[in-house]
Amino acid sequence: MSETAARNFYGRIKGKALRPIQKTYLREDLDGLRLKGVAQAENPDRSQVDPAGFFGDDRPLWLEIGFGGGEHLVHQCRQNPDIGFIGCEPFINGVAMLLGKLRRAPLANLRIHPWDVRELLDVLPDACIARAFLLYPDPWPKARHHRRRFVTPDHLDPLARVLEPGAIFRVATDIPDYVRQTMEEVPPAGFDCLTPDPADWRRPWPDWLSTRYEQKALREQRRPHYLTFRRNAQPARSGLDTAQG
Repeated sequence: MSETAARNFYGRIKGKALRPIQKTYLREDLDGLRLKGVAQAENPDRSQVDPAGFFGDDRPLWLEIGFGGGEHLVHQCRQNPDIGFIGCEPFINGVAMLLGKLRRAPLANLRIHPWDVRELLDVLPDACIARAFLLYPDPWPKARHHRRRFVTPDHLDPLARVLEPGAIFRVATDIPDYVRQTMEEVPPAGFDCLTPDPADWRRPWPDWLSTRYEQKALREQRRPHYLTFRRNAQPARSGLDTAQG
């Protein structure tokens, strides 16, 4: 088994039982939207993929890491029809929710990878993504689990590699300790912080759409934080695993 195949994944992949209509969405609609040649089973050698094949052209690509129920992802797709969007989400209930939204209002500029984003990052070429979103990621609140958070080198280094210089990376969270770790870990991975003042963390982005996770946080009186970073022009940290051409 390869190192990539052996990688641990700790998040949820399934919640309550899917409704029959959601099973229909997954059976009938997912394959037409799914990125081909990315999954380990389809690409065991982890050969590099050509992002131009995702939409058949060289449009800019934006990535949402863990799209939940897809509210923000769909909103961004509609606001930016000339951008190609990639949504990664291992939680199959969330994938089914997104597919339901697309049944009601189809979008031509969206593709899905229904698994760990690291599987996608493994096979993308350098500097091919123009923007990335990490919105209300799993907080892993126990200290012994903080290494499982996305804002660790295991995730940030591959992300930095595939982001083009100047690409924007947005992070939203309602967990103060996640803010702390984000501010500590993201800049060394190759990013400049555009929101260094804590006062800036309270202001959502102008094109922001509040998600169901954020609404839950607000009901439970947890304050959202909005952090913005820009990929700098420095080379990625040495020793990263890169896709094999």
